[in-house]
Amino acid sequence: MKIVNLLALPLLTLLVLSSCTSVRVLTDYDKNANFNAYKTYAFYKTGIDKAQISDLDKKRILHAIDDEMSARGFTKSENPDILVSIFTKEREQVDIYNNYWRGGFGWGWNPYFYGGPGMYGNQVSTRTEGSLYIDLIDAKDKQLVWQGKGIGSLYQTKKMEKKEARIKEFVSEILEAYPPVATVQ
Repeated sequence: MKIVNLLALPLLTLLVLSSCTSVRVLTDYDKNANFNAYKTYAFYKTGIDKAQISDLDKKRILHAIDDEMSARGFTKSENPDILVSIFTKEREQVDIYNNYWRGGFGWGWNPYFYGGPGMYGNQVSTRTEGSLYIDLIDAKDKQLVWQGKGIGSLYQTKKMEKKEARIKEFVSEILEAYPPVATVQ
């Protein structure tokens, strides 16, 4: 029974690590900004045009931001209080799992060999890790007042529903940190 448990341990570890699909969020903000004064928004086209992703993914991100901003009581406006811009990065993440284990069953006196099957070698997997930055810029001053960054695995999938759901998850997790806790009264 111990052999089965030991053989299952690397598989269980791999499953646990691959199931970590959450988005890690980091934020920064201008402590002097009055976040309660921001009620309207518009997209900052100049910044969005610089994002190095497909136009379809830009549309998906902007649509998800629209949904989140509306849910937070913001109104889209021609004369906004804040401008919303995005920026993206991606990189290949390489994970190496050392699966060196030797053990087995049977009788033996040699401390280096117990007989029976064993598992050897390393397992290498790659995944694409993406970062989505959402910048909120004071429309009057043209100064960055809040920035949210979401970091997580990106999935290469043919199913648009899954891709859209992952984008919505990124945007939702990032904007959940807005406004900064220090300014909420």
